[in-house]
Amino acid sequence: METTEITIHTGRTGIVTDITGEASRFAAGLGDGLLSVFVPHATAGVAILETGAGSDQDLADHLDSLFPRDDRWRHVHGSPGHGADHVMPAIVAPSITIPVIDGRLTLGTWQSVVLVDPNRDNPTRRVRFSFLAG
Repeated sequence: METTEITIHTGRTGIVTDITGEASRFAAGLGDGLLSVFVPHATAGVAILETGAGSDQDLADHLDSLFPRDDRWRHVHGSPGHGADHVMPAIVAPSITIPVIDGRLTLGTWQSVVLVDPNRDNPTRRVRFSFLAG
């Protein structure tokens, strides 16, 4: 298995960050197999989503409406509403698997790999790419 970890700086306002380029560069030249994309964080996830046409902002807006930043959360450390960040990975999972053919991700025309990170308390994230040859 080939594996590497990258660091992504999401800042304090970004929720959806496109990491397709990083995933593609990692898989380039590795042949056929499966690429696992995993975030080792309790408040972030990864998804496959169309970006640039509004879907990324729609996801961010919808997550904000599903998980309001108020005092309803039992998990209370961090900024107000931070408990919502700990529930979000139940909806946006911390890992995905993408088939790779001849070193290229088999994403559809409009699909991108994105890091989903609503946690404003931690602007730096790690993402692990692992390739299992097939």
